[in-house]
Amino acid sequence: MSSYVIHPIVCGLNATDQGVMTYLRHYGKAIHIPIYVFYLEGGDKKILIDSGLEDFLIPEGLEDELGLRVEYLEDGLARLGVTPEEIDIIIHTHLHNDHCENDGMFPNAKIYVQRAELEFCRHPHPLDHRYDADYLEGCAIVELDGPAEVAPGVSVLPTPGHSPGGQSVVVQTAQSGKALITGFCCNDKNFPPSGPAVAPGVHTDAIQAWESANLVKSMLESGQIDLLIPCHALWPGQKGPIA
Repeated sequence: MSSYVIHPIVCGLNATDQGVMTYLRHYGKAIHIPIYVFYLEGGDKKILIDSGLEDFLIPEGLEDELGLRVEYLEDGLARLGVTPEEIDIIIHTHLHNDHCENDGMFPNAKIYVQRAELEFCRHPHPLDHRYDADYLEGCAIVELDGPAEVAPGVSVLPTPGHSPGGQSVVVQTAQSGKALITGFCCNDKNFPPSGPAVAPGVHTDAIQAWESANLVKSMLESGQIDLLIPCHALWPGQKGPIA
């Protein structure tokens, strides 16, 4: 089986409230959340998880305060010695705009997304402003319907609720074992050391969102995965690659 090094690229920072991450918890605490794209180095294919924001503004001093380097995606890839034309696969955790705005940058990539997510993106509910199907125009879409192996050592697991077709990505790493990158927007506060996980504060189905968060927490606690990476957390190791 192939194993990978996960390279986080921070493609923006959003100012928000902690309650946007944690349903009915921690409201009134201002936070910044990183917008990650994860590049998987290893195997026969060059793979991205999500494609991040197209453009952003970063207040002066915030990168130093948070200990992050924020960069445009093409610059982050260049730092890793990769061009957009070389990317073979993009796996979308979901299709909120901050996870897919750069899809058009990758002319040779196949884009893997759950069918339910794609259908909702094309016909979103008026309450949900986070979708814009134009970002996917002209892209080579591969529709999934449930769990799937996308490449050796890389698989997806449906974790809906935050969005109708969210999927988490399980990556076999070289040294850290199986890492799971969540398919729903959350940070470390969603996964307290004891007790149940907390549902994402933004969701299309609160019960599904709670069940998905608790599914991945139970996978960590039972040893089915070795590392849980909340997709908007300032998690340990975010300053460098995960082997």
